[in-house]
Amino acid sequence: MKEPARHTVTAALPYANGPLHIGHIAGAYLPSDIYVRSLRQRGKDVLFVCGSDEHGAAITIRALKEGTTPRAIVDKYHALMGKAFQDFGIHFDIYHRTSSELHKETSQGFFLKLNENGAFTQQEEQQYYDEEAKQFLADRYIMGTCPTCANPDAYGDQCEKCGSALSPKDLIDPRSTLSGAKPVLRPTTHWYLPMERSQQWVDEWINTGMLDGVKHHDAGEWKPQVLGQCNSWLKDGLRPRAMTRDLDWGVPVPLPGAEGKVLYVWLDAPIGYISATKQWAKDKGEDWQKWWKNDDTRLVQFIGKDNIVFHCIIFPILLKLHGGYVLPQNVPANEFLNLEGRKISTSRNWAVWLHEYIERWPDRQDELRYALATIIPEFRDSEFTWKDFQDKNNNELVAILGNFVQRVFVLCHKYYGGNAPAAGERSDLDMDLWSAVHGNVEEVARHIDHFRFRDALSSAMNVARAGNKYLSDNEPWKLEKTDPVRTRTILANSLNIAATLSIVLEPFLPFTAQKLRRMLGINALPWDQAFRSDLVGEGQALGKAEHLFKPITDEEIAVEVERLHAMEPQQAAPAPAPGPAPGPAPVPAPVAKPNITFDDFAKLDLRVGTITAAERVPKADKLLKLAVDLGEASPRTVVSGIAMHYAPEELVGQQVVLVANLEPRKMRGVESQGMVLMAEDSAGKLVFVQPKDIIAPGAEVR
Repeated sequence: MKEPARHTVTAALPYANGPLHIGHIAGAYLPSDIYVRSLRQRGKDVLFVCGSDEHGAAITIRALKEGTTPRAIVDKYHALMGKAFQDFGIHFDIYHRTSSELHKETSQGFFLKLNENGAFTQQEEQQYYDEEAKQFLADRYIMGTCPTCANPDAYGDQCEKCGSALSPKDLIDPRSTLSGAKPVLRPTTHWYLPMERSQQWVDEWINTGMLDGVKHHDAGEWKPQVLGQCNSWLKDGLRPRAMTRDLDWGVPVPLPGAEGKVLYVWLDAPIGYISATKQWAKDKGEDWQKWWKNDDTRLVQFIGKDNIVFHCIIFPILLKLHGGYVLPQNVPANEFLNLEGRKISTSRNWAVWLHEYIERWPDRQDELRYALATIIPEFRDSEFTWKDFQDKNNNELVAILGNFVQRVFVLCHKYYGGNAPAAGERSDLDMDLWSAVHGNVEEVARHIDHFRFRDALSSAMNVARAGNKYLSDNEPWKLEKTDPVRTRTILANSLNIAATLSIVLEPFLPFTAQKLRRMLGINALPWDQAFRSDLVGEGQALGKAEHLFKPITDEEIAVEVERLHAMEPQQAAPAPAPGPAPGPAPVPAPVAKPNITFDDFAKLDLRVGTITAAERVPKADKLLKLAVDLGEASPRTVVSGIAMHYAPEELVGQQVVLVANLEPRKMRGVESQGMVLMAEDSAGKLVFVQPKDIIAPGAEVR
């Protein structure tokens, strides 16, 4: 693929019905900010776009709960989220809103063009109606039991537990979220997008990167969970989806006879990226179209996994049917972030809210940016704990990065009056140092380009680790008495490593990088300067030896954990059911199988694998057919009896431990080429035995 002339980078539009929490930040906004900062360091032409999604049922539901208007809700949370982003160092070129007049004009014009192009079909349908609330119910106004995973609180468009795409009529025992009443069916007319007409080209575009005979993107660069979720939809067959809703809050459908109808939020919201670009261009006196309509523009869209099909299937179909727009070249969706062993829940207040963190921890944004960057859920769900936050700060930021910079500045003030010394002739040790440093610099950029931000940050911190090792190996505080010339070279090199750190850490820790530049007396430098070793010249006046980070105490962490639990609504324990007294608590079953020899165990070939695809085995309630990548020429087919515990959509990207040398066995006509190791938790649910960190497929378990 040729180098693009410009990069349009979007971050998912957050619903303006509540504040931002750390799950939002780790999922879409911190990764996109790191990516954009890195591109800009390398001189790329970038537009970074976001804004509040201010339509849809979630807004009106919040307004009903708070006894206010949708406008009051979106005004409140648009301002709150915009300030939180700014305070946290996530700097969009524009943070727009979909309730603006420009967005209304843009999305209505987009809809009319689609309608003119024959993109829609108009049809009457039976839709759920709430007789108590006296209104038709959009899909988010309906909840019920998911037919796939039996989640009792699935929405009418999607189950947020298993990720299945749904329609309201799929739900078992539907209920209105407005009144709680059971809805009835009544006729209404809507405009539908017949997505099945686009099935062939969408399949080819997603899986091969080809679009209209031209290579559009490298499909091998897309995350396996993104491809897996898209292919699950494609395998089931794309179906028509209504592009209008019966609501009184949203962008009105601009056609005669459509009174009381608004655009579906998943048509309305993605167009918000375009209307935001128009507003930015209008403010800057520039042409917006080159950011969306030029073939030499690269469009990258950062989202969470619950938005994959909307950005990878529905929005691209809309763009192509409209005509003239580029399609996304990558949609690096991330998984979910959990909190203290549980799923983040806004309804239960089980969350760390970004604006509240900033209020309680002023001037410590980078500490949270760092902790989140190390656990970005790139390929599977990850977890934030306050203890891990403390450990990352104390054992890495303070002990590695802060310690290195502090030692260098203290010694330079002690020996040279706060000025940079002159470097003498370099030794082999010095050459080895810079070779290692520059190798890590290369790794940072390579990992960022492949959306592996955790690895990129690790490589950046390796520069600080190399600096610490260099100081410890050379001990300039001892050498000064016997070889002051060599000491000057060591400390000159160390100052230049600090300058390199101010470059490579900029995408991750912008506040720290700025502070470090101020201490060094240098300006912000482009990325290619990180490959130099003479950024701090002889005699450069240095700032005082400040601590970049402060240790976090156990008491501070205890307060945060207590606050988290105190915020959660408390539920009274249910009264015990009448009956006999309960028996003793169950205990794990004792090991009951006969001992084996080490030689028996050594016969097992245990390998780490990654599930790349999953589907149900026909006529088998308990079986799933898995494709497991072991680093071989093609994935292994494995039949696993876990269908009662996991939906296929949950498994793509999951790492597992596989018995790789088990004799193949046919199960329901499918040859299984291994066995996935599972454990049973206290609730009887099967859980994966898996490595703690992402490991390359095929790694041996010993």
